[in-house]
Order: sequence, then structure tokens, then C-alpha cells
Amino acid sequence: MAKEGQVGAGALASITGVAEGFAKKGPPPVHLWNPPYCGEIEMRIAADGTWFYQKTPIGRPALVKLFASVLKREDDRYFLVTPVEKCGIMVDDAPFLAVEMQVGQADDASAAATSGRILHFRTNVDDWIACGSEHALRFEPEADTDGLKPYLHVRRGLWAKVTRALFYDLVELGEERMVEGERMFGVASQDAFFPMARADALKEYR
Repeated sequence: MAKEGQVGAGALASITGVAEGFAKKGPPPVHLWNPPYCGEIEMRIAADGTWFYQKTPIGRPALVKLFASVLKREDDRYFLVTPVEKCGIMVDDAPFLAVEMQVGQADDASAAATSGRILHFRTNVDDWIACGSEHALRFEPEADTDGLKPYLHVRRGLWAKVTRALFYDLVELGEERMVEGERMFGVASQDAFFPMARADALKEYR
């Protein structure tokens, strides 16, 4: 029996059905959906990208992809949505992981003027994201290590944490540039440069 404030298996089945219906047509237009809040689903996305339902890992990648397709963020809360219902879930850090990176050559003049490079990232739900001004990288301080945690914007406030291995790959591609009068170390992709930190503060990574 669901706890007060939680929704049961029926709501989850409904959400799954909607996601399956759109899977054959393309990405669901979740940004256009504003249904009423229905309660919380006992679902959590752990910091390592694992999805849990009732404290049990969801072992079917195809099911995780379906849920990911109807994930929506509002302020600092996350929901699985359909046109008629919105159910909250827990997210420990970022809802996605960036697990693979490919470096390509930019094929337009604005990108070439910036770096001549385009960074493509694959997430743990197999979405490929072309990093640039619309899909930015950001680097947050990591208190436990005095290091940095990199994130990639996937869509509409949903971010992917970039794995540690890929972070070191980004550092290898990094360069110094002047940003608002300060020399910064960062990485460029397409039409944008993404500062990591002051140039003199990242010597330990280089």
C-alpha cells in the first residue's frame, strides 16, 4: 500500500504507457505538458546514474530510457510527467551521466572561428549531445576533493554529470583564454568557450 503522498503502481504504469507510445514517434513534448501534481513515486536516481524503484535497481535499460524521456525539472524538483499527471521522484545529483565523448571538426564558420572543434557526448541513456552554447558545460567545486565536478546541459534544466575519466579528457583539450579580463583555463566546443577555473588554479590537473 502506498504511503501518504505517494502514488501506486497504477500511475507508474500510466506513465510507462505514455512514454512507450511516444517512443515510436520521437521525444515526448514534456515542456508543453503542465498537468496537476499527483504525488511521489518511490523512485530515485542515484549519483552514479542508477535508477531505483522501491529501493531496487531498475535493470532494464529500455525501461530507464522510457522514464528518462518523460523526465521534467521544475525549479529544483524532478517529475515524471504525462499530459494528465505529474509524479515527483528523487534525484541525488544530476539525472544523467555523460559516459562517452567524441571530438569532431566543426563545419560552420562561427564554430570554426571559436575552436574548429565540436565535442559530442553520449549519455547513459544513449542520447548524443553536441556541446555548444545551447548545451553548455559547467564546472562546479567539489568540496570533498577541492576539485571540480563537470556537468553538461542536456535539455531544459536537465544536466548530465560528466564522468571523471571524461573530465581528464576535457582537461587535455583545455586552453587558456582571457575571460572578462581574467586568464581562465577551459575548453571550447562549437561557438562557445567554457571556463573551468582561473588558469593558475588548475596546474595540478595539467
